[in-house]
Amino acid sequence: MRQLMRFLIVLLFSIGSAFAFWNSDRGIGWIDAGQLPPEARETLALIKQGGPFPYKRDGIVFNNFEKLLPLQPRGYYREYTVKTPGRKDRGPRRIVAGKANEYYYTADHYKSFRRIRE
Repeated sequence: MRQLMRFLIVLLFSIGSAFAFWNSDRGIGWIDAGQLPPEARETLALIKQGGPFPYKRDGIVFNNFEKLLPLQPRGYYREYTVKTPGRKDRGPRRIVAGKANEYYYTADHYKSFRRIRE
C-alpha cells in the first residue's frame, strides 16, 4: 500500500511539474518595447490608454488555440492589430494583451510570439 501511495505522489508531482512547465512562457522569447516596429509601439500605447483603436476587431478575445501563450481561461487575452505598411487588410502583425498587463507581439499571425519587455 505504501508503494502505491509513493507511486501516486510521484506521479501527481510529475504531472504537476509538466503542467507548470507547459503553462509557463519559458519557451517564448522576449523583445524590448524599443525594438518593436514603430507601428507596434503605437498599438501598445493605444492599448495602455484604452483606445481609440483603428480596427473594428481590435480588443476581441484571443482564444490561444495555438497554445503558444501560457494557458489561461477564455477571455484572459485580447488581440490588437499592428498596422503593416503596404497592406490594405489587417496584415499578420498583432499584440496580444493579458489581463495581468503582459503583452506579446507576433509578426507572423500567431505562428510565434515574443513577450514585450517594457
